[in-house]
Amino acid sequence: MSRRPRRNFSAEFKTKVVIEALKERDTIEDLARKHELHPNQISTWKKEFLAKASSVFSTANEEVKQDQEAEMSKLFEQIGRQKIEIEWMKKKLL
Repeated sequence: MSRRPRRNFSAEFKTKVVIEALKERDTIEDLARKHELHPNQISTWKKEFLAKASSVFSTANEEVKQDQEAEMSKLFEQIGRQKIEIEWMKKKLL
């Protein structure tokens, strides 16, 4: 009796199966047969997907925040340079 080698599924495949499960057009058992998986595996992927769903929106928000902070530091640097130039010009005029 030979064992079947362990299968590795891509994130795209898992997402596709979970979305089908969330649509509830077919039962989990039907999806398991269709994709040659165990129903528990689909349930596990579904729980994991729902648990991490909120992170999709929070990471996008964090990226925007980082971009804004980078832009602000760039602008503060520019303000600092301009302030030094103004002080230098004031000294030259006096």
